[in-house]
Amino acid sequence: MKNVVLAVFIATGTLAWAQTAKEYTNRGRELYEKGEYVESLLNLNKAIEVDPNYAAAYYLRGNIKDKFDDRHGSMKDYNLAVEKNPKFAEAFFARGNVKMKLQDYYGAIDDYTAAIAINENYVEAYYNRGKAKQYLQAYQDAINDCTKIIQINPKSIDAYYMRGLLRIEFGDMKNGCLDLSKAGELGDLKAYELIKEKCNQKNQEDKY
Repeated sequence: MKNVVLAVFIATGTLAWAQTAKEYTNRGRELYEKGEYVESLLNLNKAIEVDPNYAAAYYLRGNIKDKFDDRHGSMKDYNLAVEKNPKFAEAFFARGNVKMKLQDYYGAIDDYTAAIAINENYVEAYYNRGKAKQYLQAYQDAINDCTKIIQINPKSIDAYYMRGLLRIEFGDMKNGCLDLSKAGELGDLKAYELIKEKCNQKNQEDKY
């Protein structure tokens, strides 16, 4: 009987000391934020060993691999993160960013759109999707993404700045210059340099 009690005590004691996938992942996140990437990676690997379906561990491991420009490795981890959790908006967003670096703009747009479908107020996803559309010269669609950001956050300097540039590229000089002016008003001083370069130059031409 004593042996049975001792065996149960050892078993329960071992379970009490064993860390969960969430605990390993939280520790990995803390180390990642401190820039201790190797130690973070070790904890995330342990999290995945404990629970191979824990999406957050794959996502954070993908972030570390992306830091070291291991795009193939980060893509694999983001793929696993969204496979394990199809509602993981941040993982779709991160995978979209990798595709942007690889100049796969259509693929990036798909991932940003998936992130937005999960979180309709995902400002960063709208912004990056707008950038991808800009690279594809889909200016009006990119302008629409900037407009959506401004609806969510009327003080988004980046959205006004990018929409201003897009409108000028699209041929809408007046509204583009007004957007740049708004970006400058909100604190982006480089917007005034663009106003001098693009808007005032146009005004000078109109005088002759």
